[in-house]
Amino acid sequence: MRFLIMGLLLAVSLQGYGQGSLSGTVVSPADDGSYTPLVGANVYSLPGQQGTVTDAEGKFELRPEPADTAFAVSYVGYRADTFPIRPERDSLRIELQPTVDLQEVDVVYREKSTEVSLLDPQKVEKIGQKELLKAACCSLGESFETTPGVDVSFTDAVTGTRQIQLLGLAGPYTQITRESMPDVRGLATQYGLSFTPGTWIESMQLSKGTGSVANGYESIAGQINVELRKPQAGERLYLNFYGNEMGRLEANLHTRWELNENWSTGLLLHGDAMPFRHDRNADGFLDNPLGRGFAGLNRWRYAGENGLRFQAGVKGTLLYRQGGQLDFRPDAHEGGTNLWGMELDVNRLEGWAKIGKVFAGQPWKSVGLQVSGSTYRQRSYYGLNRYDAGQQSAYANLIYQSIIGNTNHSWRAGASLQYDRYAEDFNDAEYDRTEWVPGAFFEYTYSYLEKLDVVAGLRADYHNLFGPFFTPRLHLRYAPAEQTVLRASAGRGQRTANILAENQGLMASARRFVIEGEDADLPYGLDAEVAWNFGFNFTQKFRWNYRDGAVSLDLYHTRFQNQIVVDVDRSPQAVHFYNLDGRSFSNSLQLQLDYELLKRLDVRLAYRWLDVRTTFSGQLRPKPLVAPHRAFANLAYETRNHWAFDLTVNWQGRRRIPDTGANPEAFRRPGRSPDFVLVNAQVSKSWRERWDVYVGAENLFNFRQTDPILAADQPFGPYFDSSLVWGPIFGRTVYAGMRLKLR
Repeated sequence: MRFLIMGLLLAVSLQGYGQGSLSGTVVSPADDGSYTPLVGANVYSLPGQQGTVTDAEGKFELRPEPADTAFAVSYVGYRADTFPIRPERDSLRIELQPTVDLQEVDVVYREKSTEVSLLDPQKVEKIGQKELLKAACCSLGESFETTPGVDVSFTDAVTGTRQIQLLGLAGPYTQITRESMPDVRGLATQYGLSFTPGTWIESMQLSKGTGSVANGYESIAGQINVELRKPQAGERLYLNFYGNEMGRLEANLHTRWELNENWSTGLLLHGDAMPFRHDRNADGFLDNPLGRGFAGLNRWRYAGENGLRFQAGVKGTLLYRQGGQLDFRPDAHEGGTNLWGMELDVNRLEGWAKIGKVFAGQPWKSVGLQVSGSTYRQRSYYGLNRYDAGQQSAYANLIYQSIIGNTNHSWRAGASLQYDRYAEDFNDAEYDRTEWVPGAFFEYTYSYLEKLDVVAGLRADYHNLFGPFFTPRLHLRYAPAEQTVLRASAGRGQRTANILAENQGLMASARRFVIEGEDADLPYGLDAEVAWNFGFNFTQKFRWNYRDGAVSLDLYHTRFQNQIVVDVDRSPQAVHFYNLDGRSFSNSLQLQLDYELLKRLDVRLAYRWLDVRTTFSGQLRPKPLVAPHRAFANLAYETRNHWAFDLTVNWQGRRRIPDTGANPEAFRRPGRSPDFVLVNAQVSKSWRERWDVYVGAENLFNFRQTDPILAADQPFGPYFDSSLVWGPIFGRTVYAGMRLKLR
């Protein structure tokens, strides 16, 4: 009986302890006998796996389940250890030992050209140089040929300007940043994609839906962040030469210097020329505009031993384009009606700086300041339409981040200021305005054992023209298994539409611009664009037959509260701009498979469906020139002796063409385009990681839209329109190039 009573008392004692808490400190012993607290160490009970992490002092408090008999402690770079749960209540001190240093470790990993982390709360596609080298990649606008989530098309058949679409929405709805600072925005949205040469790009991060509140309020469809080549890493000298059969020539020079252990600098130079006239389709217009361009960038970086970081840069861009009828000469025909032509002259100067500090012994705590300024000037005409514009911008963003107790709870907050001054002159009508937008933000992140992340953010901004507004955003991540991730997001975005700069392709037509603004105090008399975006993503990584693969499903819905409708259906002789009166939305579904089918043979397959509709003059209709269906395949193979073969097949479904039914029959177009297939291919060879030679072909089977310009024989008549472009204009284009890399 005595032993029975003692056993019952022991059981009650142990049960009471299991329902209580376990506290302690996790430290790392040093050679001098002192101890360093380990911040963010994982502590969890067994077998129930109730978990927590240590705080800024290495302390933890754990509440195990009644059935738990032990607890484990782990930290990166240290041996994990397991300890029994004992009934004593005293605070514990857990000493973790560093892992044993091996004399030599070989880690073999075949780098993927595009990576998606399973740990990021947002689904971010990290596009590396390996992916960018699959195509000629002459500029940022031409860097998405092998990315199925981004559509690339031409704005018109005269200027040769490329535009991107994400989630079926035009490029201005995507926030494009350079190293987390504003880049392609404002008046630069039309031509800004050509301001960044492809060889300058070190990597890109592509995310769909609304981003972090720390990056501003303008993101609606997604964000593309471009990382340029760094002055402290990479080749000390890089040369690239490119040419194609249309006579386009490009050259790039990169160089960098490490001045000492703290300072480094880099210089990036680019030049291009298109001096030859071509008219393959015999419509009397140049297939490619003539032109030339130059871009130069110098950047500096400082890294101090006390956690201080500083970098600054300056960049200048010059862009000239001339297009139109084959025999057009600006000095003889500008402003006249004998021959139709266009001329574009753009220059942009910008500078930026970043300064930040990471606190010693507190890697979770940092403060940073970003500042930038730019000036943009454009002189242009399209036939008899003249458009001159200028913009001066300034930006500042202060960010502070830390934790609450431990790294399970982190936060960042800050304040920002965006300033823009616009001066536009379109056919002698002036549209000038100044925008000030001061704001502040707060973002909280909760993380639990790499299984759950919650990121909740809120911005409060005041626009001097539109008044105060709030931007809430939420991102959720849940990992039910080691290789499985579910993500969800929701958020609001707001932007000012620059309707003239963003629709210059329509100036290359006989359409009248009709702006139906009602408030003289607002830009063009129109309201701000406001939209909500909701997204869901499923990612499953796997290994089959000793090779890695991944399957992903993306679902996104964008709903506009207000949108500036660009109505080209009401009349084929006009384009109307007005505030949304009705519904406007975008639904996007994308299914993608990435797998190494054979050793060194990567396959990417994707299917994307879009349903993009807007209320045009009281009628809900599909957005014109957007393909609802797209199928994509990319095959990339590398040999052991450094040959690389890339093949991209892109099928695009039929799309709605703007209504031309009011024109005479000879100047009408069908209501829908045909579907078509585009095939791109490239072969490259490397020698000793120094020399690369590449040869490729775009649009390998020479598919073309046969009549891209409506009424091309009457360019000054009422039916002329070069903006009804749904397919490729130039046909097959063969190119070649070489690279020299010295480390």
